Amino acid sequence: MEAQRSRRNQISTCLISLTSLHLLLLPFFTFLAGFSFVTANASSSSHEADRITNLPGQPPVTFKQFSGYVTVNDHHGRALFYWLTEATSDAAARPLVLWLNGGPGCSSVAYGASEEIGPFRINKTGQTLFLNKYSWNREANLLFLESPVGVGFSYTNTSSDLKSSGDVRTADDSLKFLVRWMEKFPQYKYRDFYISGESYAGHYVPQLAKKIHDHNKNLENPKIKLKGFIVGNAVTDNYYDNLGTVTYWWTHSMISDKTYHNILACCNFSNTNVTHNCDKAVSYAMNHEFGDIDQYSIYTPACLKSKASNATHKLRFKGTLLRRRGYDPCTESYAEKYYNRADVQKAMHANTTGIKRKWTACSDYIIKNWGDTALSMLPLYKELMNSSMRIWMFSGDTDSVVPVTATRSFLAGEHLPPNIKS
Repeated sequence: MEAQRSRRNQISTCLISLTSLHLLLLPFFTFLAGFSFVTANASSSSHEADRITNLPGQPPVTFKQFSGYVTVNDHHGRALFYWLTEATSDAAARPLVLWLNGGPGCSSVAYGASEEIGPFRINKTGQTLFLNKYSWNREANLLFLESPVGVGFSYTNTSSDLKSSGDVRTADDSLKFLVRWMEKFPQYKYRDFYISGESYAGHYVPQLAKKIHDHNKNLENPKIKLKGFIVGNAVTDNYYDNLGTVTYWWTHSMISDKTYHNILACCNFSNTNVTHNCDKAVSYAMNHEFGDIDQYSIYTPACLKSKASNATHKLRFKGTLLRRRGYDPCTESYAEKYYNRADVQKAMHANTTGIKRKWTACSDYIIKNWGDTALSMLPLYKELMNSSMRIWMFSGDTDSVVPVTATRSFLAGEHLPPNIKS
């Protein structure tokens, strides 16, 4: 995208149903391509040591897979876990796409790779895998990153790191990861590169894009050839996200007129300090009016789950209406069965330091202790729009957690009119 193009052409918003999301996004990359532990110091070793020969219960595939660790801070012993699934055909000519999930504190292996855009799905027993016919690796090489440390298989040797995660360090560590990862995989240097993600990755993605953009400024021939990014149902701006979310609840009959007006009367979404009355009004809506629905897909039958898992389902991120978790609680449980298997971890070169904690799809500890969080991504969007980057925002219309009305509110409120595609 050239700098002189209008803002209308610089940010595209796609308003679609979740059931058709993958079908719509597959052509995107074809279009773009035309334009006390032992530190796992993986940055200096050959990428062939990270090759996955075969995952337990995996169907036959022709594409290559790699997974393992890259150390991003030698002093603290912070190491991030990745999983690369190369394109199903002509991988050497396809772009590289980094996928990030949000939370904050949720795993890209659990959600992006195993529920959303990855090549495999996990059967109910957690014993076998089957192919996802809508996988994005039909069009691109997919790199899933578990970030920050403390999420999934990623770890740190310094326990205080787990209490001090935030937006800034997550972006710093992700850039360090990419720089060192490309030393392991030199074939991806100078390759067209895109970042994608959803939910709280609406922070991670543009923040990392800004880091890469600044990193590349003084380089004559940057190795990380960032072309653009794409975010879905993205946390973007505290004010517009909260206002748009309450609007979605009301317009989709999830809450009553009385509760809707009570929230608007009690909550000042321009203020970062949440009052007791605001918190009480929002909690009443969630606990007494939503009912037992899948808040990430409100028309999908809810998965039967225990009271304990239902309680964590409603854990809220401070100062917002955002709840932690990914998408379907049933497939989340399948992932936790599968990735906690010793044979799976061995095949993926995961948990090589023998950490005793259980692998989980999300870390409540990370979200409870999250530090710095930007109130708005608007300044980053405005800056990156003036570069040559392509930006695409899409929103599935059945997600009530980071809903399409929040995306629309942001674009309309900041006078960034979208190109709406159906």
